[in-house]
Amino acid sequence: MSTFIPTSIVILVLLAILLIVILLKTAKVVPNQQAYVVERLGKFRTVLYAGFHLLIPFLDVVAYKRSLKEQVLDVPKQTCITRDNVSVDIDGVLYLQVIAPEKSAYGISDYLFGAVQLAQTALRSAIGKLELDKTFEERSTINQEVVAALDAATSPWGIKVLRYEIRDITPPATVMQAMEKQMRAEREKRAVIAQSEGEMQSQINRAEGAKQAAIAESEGKMQSLKNQAQGEAALIETVAQATAEGLRLVSEQMALPGGVAAANLRVAESWVQQFGALAKTGTTMIIPQDLANLSGIVAGLTSVIRHDGGSSVQTSSAGARKEAAENGNGGAPVNVGGFNFTPPRV
Repeated sequence: MSTFIPTSIVILVLLAILLIVILLKTAKVVPNQQAYVVERLGKFRTVLYAGFHLLIPFLDVVAYKRSLKEQVLDVPKQTCITRDNVSVDIDGVLYLQVIAPEKSAYGISDYLFGAVQLAQTALRSAIGKLELDKTFEERSTINQEVVAALDAATSPWGIKVLRYEIRDITPPATVMQAMEKQMRAEREKRAVIAQSEGEMQSQINRAEGAKQAAIAESEGKMQSLKNQAQGEAALIETVAQATAEGLRLVSEQMALPGGVAAANLRVAESWVQQFGALAKTGTTMIIPQDLANLSGIVAGLTSVIRHDGGSSVQTSSAGARKEAAENGNGGAPVNVGGFNFTPPRV
């Protein structure tokens, strides 16, 4: 049995294969967020973005494929020297994006490797400008400086550096111990300052409290004295009003018939009581001669009072004594407070 394949079939198969190859080289479907760099006869022709495209087979060739997504690159740890000559190990993360695929293809052979190397160089430069303490405080400043340096250097490569983040800063062990001692001393210093400020504030509060208490006490005393003075003034006013009212009533009563006689009797009784009280003390007294004449005394004490048709006139004590003598009282014994006095005749 012959196994000979007709030439026509072979030709058809070859034509089919050639057609498939031509179709594959002619029709291109570019995925989303991808870009194809097309060369024609070894020369850059165009960039194909997402979608369906037709090429000239065997003339147009997709030379490079680039992703337009944001890419994350790990920047390896490296040793940097600070301004105060301290070695620190620093690593970070770099974020970039291709914005010009043809530049990333023809501007540099490996833009990813070049970006990492530039990031390390820019980081060493930024760290060298700062002292060790500042490297921990100004991370954001270092990140911004690295991004600015990379953005300017990678612009011809068709890539955009979005951000750079320092991941870890590791000083030597000896420096870590010294920093720990410094931090401990700083914490103790702040604690002492806080305690002293608290004591100062406490003393201020106590002094302010004592001041307010003294003010309140003085105000209380002042108010008490004021109230006492007002009370005494009111009492004096009340007594004065009562005295005035009493005098007014006495004056009204004396204006009545027999008022003067009643006043004379009241004055005499008061004199007898007071003189009797002096006599009870057993003290030897020298008294004027006039005091022995009761009628003369009464006349002298009431010399300011006279009733004559409602008017008042003065009566001299001599006239009173004369009246008493005429009435026969002069020289007669007078009992005053339990004691008998015999006044001489006038």
